[in-house]
Amino acid sequence: MLFNMRFYLMRDIFLEQLSHAVRTIPNFPIDGVLFRDITPILTDHKMLTQTIDTIALDMMNLDWYPDIIVGPEARGFIFGPLLSTKLGKGFVPIRKPGKLPSSTLKIDYELEYGSNSLEIHDDAILPGQKVVIIDDLLATGGTIAACIELCKQLNAEIIGVIFIIELEGLGARKLLSSVPLHSLLKFPA
Repeated sequence: MLFNMRFYLMRDIFLEQLSHAVRTIPNFPIDGVLFRDITPILTDHKMLTQTIDTIALDMMNLDWYPDIIVGPEARGFIFGPLLSTKLGKGFVPIRKPGKLPSSTLKIDYELEYGSNSLEIHDDAILPGQKVVIIDDLLATGGTIAACIELCKQLNAEIIGVIFIIELEGLGARKLLSSVPLHSLLKFPA
């Protein structure tokens, strides 16, 4: 019991520090958007390590024990391999079209600023493998919905999706209601 109280107190203190490290940039990439920049987290190796440690502990507390970690281009490529290494699991990249050298599955989807496409190697995930998808930011949910669909096409079991930052009020939770979601930080959109 004492360990749990100490863990949550230390976690809350760290998340407060993490929140302050996120830089807010108004009107980027378009007018009216408050961009949440994670670069300060990435440049501080202790904060980056503690972020991955916190994610791993949160996943354990959520009973998320994946066989493999999946991350979309580009910032899912930062956090995904770090988490994979921490957990002793493999990493599967989901990339923009034309970036993967072997046979792929492709999906088109809508973004908050337009549309895009993603691809995954068609043999990257074995049927029934338990998957956790990680990305830096949840906004409207389009990118992650596309990642979920690609994983489902490979018959993966998506046990959860985790984010460093969630922007509230953009409808992503409703869009992604079929899978468990977890975010370290939440900011208003």
